[in-house]
Amino acid sequence: MNAKKWLCAASLFLYLGYASAQEKKDAEEVAVIEIGAAPSRNLKDRTSSFGPTVAVEVTPIENWLELEAGVTPSFGRHTTEWASDFLFKKPWTLSRTVEFMAGVGPEWIHTRESGTTTNSVAGEAVLDFMFWPGRWKHKFGWYVEPGYEYNFGRGHERSIGVSFGLLIAIRKH
Repeated sequence: MNAKKWLCAASLFLYLGYASAQEKKDAEEVAVIEIGAAPSRNLKDRTSSFGPTVAVEVTPIENWLELEAGVTPSFGRHTTEWASDFLFKKPWTLSRTVEFMAGVGPEWIHTRESGTTTNSVAGEAVLDFMFWPGRWKHKFGWYVEPGYEYNFGRGHERSIGVSFGLLIAIRKH
């Protein structure tokens, strides 16, 4: 997916989140941006890859549903892979500073390996742990998101990985 299409999709996603975000007591959170790193390991051929990741998350139904759209380019030995996912997550607030979410969703994968380009569809399952230190008042935090991916193309590959990084809350003015 080229950068213009992804930015257009992210803008639409932010707008939808803005239109449907629910009021919070301290401030209205429109979306959360996740920026981080994503190492992964293919369970079939035991190869590893690593790359940056970025995602946007909105809450259309408070305490019930969070939607996340993200993109992750991964670089391995003789391989470049671009994965775009759309996850449906169920959130749980564990404390004022810790949230947990379990999610599943589809993923589109564009791979270039040894000069050959393929596209495939995959399914993804994640566990998302979000930490919001009190001194930043739910504006900045960090996350850890272990995940499992099953690719319906390319030999039905399976992989595990973990993304981790910075959280930035976007608030309504």
